[in-house]
Amino acid sequence: MKLLYSSTSPYSAKVRMAARYLDIPLEAVTVDTSAQPPILIDNNPLGKIPTLLRDDAPAVFDSRAIMQYLNQVSEGKLYPKKGEKRIQAEGLEALCDGITDSLLAIVYEKRTRPESHQYQPAIDKQWAKVVRGLDVLDADLPKPGKALHGGHFALAALLGYLMLRFPGQWEDGRAALTGWPSKFAKRFEPFAELRPQA
Repeated sequence: MKLLYSSTSPYSAKVRMAARYLDIPLEAVTVDTSAQPPILIDNNPLGKIPTLLRDDAPAVFDSRAIMQYLNQVSEGKLYPKKGEKRIQAEGLEALCDGITDSLLAIVYEKRTRPESHQYQPAIDKQWAKVVRGLDVLDADLPKPGKALHGGHFALAALLGYLMLRFPGQWEDGRAALTGWPSKFAKRFEPFAELRPQA
């Protein structure tokens, strides 16, 4: 299987970490989404990453769909099987992905518009979502225990993206959250290699 990805993409990082954890081999293929290469748009009409190319089967796209596919391939090793624990793991993933969505909206607003045309109220609205979400996480962080799940990898990808794109802008007053990546790296050594990076 091939994973179309970018090294800076937090959603790609989440999938790559999960696959490594599950020992599912993926050939990582870097793509430039702005160039709309045929290998991407022919397999994902949205032209987004990550996109998983499977042998003799349709592509799977959207990171959460890919995560569910990895869970299926691994016979249920990526998410808890019990109801409430499963809900909590998927809820954590949804929260982290939602915060990441807001961060990307900010990055795109600043990257695609000249400073004089950036709409600050929209940036402020997205940042407010980030702040609320990070405060919730800091108050009740999951422990990276013996078994990791999709929520852990979503959190690791989110924090890796914050470390990459927003250093010095989110850490104050969140000691638990800022300390989590080092704890996670002790449990999952490939974090440093697979987290979002330029």
